[in-house]
Amino acid sequence: MSRQKNQEGETSDTPTGRTGILSERAKESISSKNPLQHGSNCRVFVVETDEIPVIWDNVLPLISLSQVEGNEMSEEDFFESLMNQELQLWVALEENELLACMVTRIVSYPQKRLLRIIFISGKDMDKWLENLPIVENFALTNGCTSLEIWGRKGWLKILKDWECTYHIITKDLTDRMH
Repeated sequence: MSRQKNQEGETSDTPTGRTGILSERAKESISSKNPLQHGSNCRVFVVETDEIPVIWDNVLPLISLSQVEGNEMSEEDFFESLMNQELQLWVALEENELLACMVTRIVSYPQKRLLRIIFISGKDMDKWLENLPIVENFALTNGCTSLEIWGRKGWLKILKDWECTYHIITKDLTDRMH
């Protein structure tokens, strides 16, 4: 099942195929609101909330990659939080092809505000990673003083001007629950 918008703008669960290509309406709408682009023909931008149901089937296979044992959010949690504007959905497109998607959250602490990348997945990273300044500009525009990523240590090799400021260490307690 997938979420789809009807002509009246209502969202419903309906079976649809996954084409891997964004609808023309979604592409035109979201690309016109995000004119920044760096380097290649790849464009990176935040998806407008009303366009999320339109492209959900296209990004769902990438978001599904986050679904590992012990995950904090289900696919449905992602969708609901995106629609409630608690999270932001980003996509990287080259012509009609979806190369990657990313989910961010603006986090406010008493002493700082930051943009947290909580999920990122895709292919051809060399085509879209050069667009990271667009994400930085989004963070600055929203009053954030830094970016952080929740990810594997391998990101430190890729993100040369980033530093590891702390580690998140977890302990699973589900075996102690009754």
